[in-house]
Amino acid sequence: MGPHGLRRRGHPYLLSAAAGILRSGGSLERGPPDAGERWDHKGCCPMKRRSRAILCRMICGCLSVLFMWISSPLVSETWALSIEEERKMGEEFMARVLVRLQLVDDPFVNEYINDLGQYLIIPLETKSFPFHFYVIKDNTLNAFAAPGGHIFVFSGLIEAMDTLDELAAVICHEIGHIAARHLAQRIEQNKAIGLATLAGILAGMFLGGEAAGAVMTGSIAAGLQAQLHYSREDERQADQLSYKYMVPSGFDPGGMVEALNKIQKGSWIGTGKIPAYLLTHPTGPERMANLEAMLNEYKPMPLTKEARRLRSRFPVFKAVVTARCLDPGDAERAFKRGMEKNPDAALPRFGLGMVYMEQSKYDAAIPELKRALEGMPDFIPIMRTLAEAYQRKGQDKEARAVLEKVLKLDHGDKTALFLLGITYENAGQNREALRLFEKLSYLPPVKDDVFYHLGLLYGREKHLALAHYNFGIYFKRQGKPQKARFHFKKAGELAGRDPALRKKIRKELEGRGMEGT
Repeated sequence: MGPHGLRRRGHPYLLSAAAGILRSGGSLERGPPDAGERWDHKGCCPMKRRSRAILCRMICGCLSVLFMWISSPLVSETWALSIEEERKMGEEFMARVLVRLQLVDDPFVNEYINDLGQYLIIPLETKSFPFHFYVIKDNTLNAFAAPGGHIFVFSGLIEAMDTLDELAAVICHEIGHIAARHLAQRIEQNKAIGLATLAGILAGMFLGGEAAGAVMTGSIAAGLQAQLHYSREDERQADQLSYKYMVPSGFDPGGMVEALNKIQKGSWIGTGKIPAYLLTHPTGPERMANLEAMLNEYKPMPLTKEARRLRSRFPVFKAVVTARCLDPGDAERAFKRGMEKNPDAALPRFGLGMVYMEQSKYDAAIPELKRALEGMPDFIPIMRTLAEAYQRKGQDKEARAVLEKVLKLDHGDKTALFLLGITYENAGQNREALRLFEKLSYLPPVKDDVFYHLGLLYGREKHLALAHYNFGIYFKRQGKPQKARFHFKKAGELAGRDPALRKKIRKELEGRGMEGT
């Protein structure tokens, strides 16, 4: 229900009453003619006929305003899912997507995409949800906004973008869909089938390809999928909002035109299939014309300090995405071509070092990373990768030396703290390692592996209740509720007279993710 009891399609009593007035010629009740009134040959008083005509025009005008009010973006939110419903559906969606797709697990990639996203949402008047941004390891040309403020960009799309303006425009467009609550409005119309089912259908709609088939099957699902697609009006509004957010950022909103052109060209590469992005985000000459019309009004704004920082690091971001996501052979050839063009360039060497890390070729990775660090001194992403290479090779002393330098530059660097904890763990310095992993367990977002290492270390120190408790959290977060319950029960048996630990165990057992165990 909307304000004053109005429903999605208008108040039924108001509409039926209005229809009755129109059918009756404008009067609710027709009485006998007054004395002195002049009537025409049909028995109608000209004065009253004019009054009825005026009344009809007034009613039509009021109805037009009513329908315009009902369909306006600001009011349509009244009939969308509630914020809490959309948040819960976002959780369902994430649970279904994360078992099918692989997120890029790289600290620099995750920091960059979230720094960029948080910078771009600054102009939003209302933020119904905390926004989260992710990079999916998939060479598809795709990006989408999920329920609850989650925005996903595929590595294939990032690879195709030549400038930060193009990537920022795509992200701003998805932010626009969330701000206008387009998806929430469509979900509301179909939520009778259940939010969990809709979450699966949405996952299939946005993912495309084989991943879609894994989460969505059946003709009913396909029919509902068609109803959930964005309309051309949704796209127009999201484009307008994207422009609104891009201008104060200092980035060029013309990046959206370039990005769409690249995505459209992508349909002719490889399989020749239409990119998933275009299936859910309809385009065409009218949309491109609207974009061009907005760009005619564009006046560049000076770059802010944060925009300059993001722009300067965009090539590094692309290099890391290439190293982490592209086929290792293709990535190696790409970085070697860059080194041939400029043998002293640090970025191709950094990329090549990461490719060797992906292949567990630590002896080859370390020299390239050291050369890259010479060209980009004190650049923390290179330092962290070099420390990880040393640590994986078993050279914990060398790894610790690099990590201590990182922590002097940034004492809160979570990746450095995590790797340093592992070097202490490898050296049998359990208490030092526990101190670091306990600290990390309170610094969101927390890696699942933090709880795994806490379980190992508490076990070594004979604190078995805490060991089982942390293993329980680890398996719960991994989506393995049966194993999680086993460890939580063990922790409860061993907790003795520790009321605080018992309370935490109960909370975990009763929380989300333990259903049906």
